[in-house]
Amino acid sequence: MPRNVPAPAEQMIAALIPAPLPRARPPRPPLPQLPAPRTGPDQVEPHLDVGRLDPSGRVSARPLLHRLGWPPGHRIQFDIAHGAVTATSSPAASHTIGATGLLAIPAPIRQMCHLAAGAVVVLLADPANDLLLVYPARTITRLLADQFAAGDAS
Repeated sequence: MPRNVPAPAEQMIAALIPAPLPRARPPRPPLPQLPAPRTGPDQVEPHLDVGRLDPSGRVSARPLLHRLGWPPGHRIQFDIAHGAVTATSSPAASHTIGATGLLAIPAPIRQMCHLAAGAVVVLLADPANDLLLVYPARTITRLLADQFAAGDAS
C-alpha cells in the first residue's frame, strides 16, 4: 500500500461477536418489617423529628418537647452517650428550655459531637424515659447503610 493512502477503518464482523448472555436481574432486597405497634394504656411511644441547628446551636423541637411535657423554663441536663446528645429532666440542671420552645444545645456538647451551624439532626423523644436524643443525621445515615450492607435490613 502506498504511504499517502489512509488505511481502511477496522470493522467488526458480526459473526465473530458473541451474542450477549441473558442475565437475571439481581433479586430485590426485602423491605424491612416494621414492628407491631405497642398497645395498652401504659405504653408510651417514642416520637421522631428532624431539625437543623441554627447559628446559635438551637433546634426547633416544640412538638417533641410538648410530648415530653417540657414547657419553656423546664430544666434539662445534657450529656453525650453512644454518639448522641442526650437531654434529660433535672431540677438541678443549669440549662432550660427556651421561652420560644427551642432546644439550645450547649457549645461544648456541639463541638464534641461535631455539630456545626446548619447541621441536620434527628431527634427522638422517649416520654417513657423522660429523655430526648439528638443524633447527627450522618450518624443515622451511616448506621442504616452499615445495617443494610450487612444484610440486616429485615
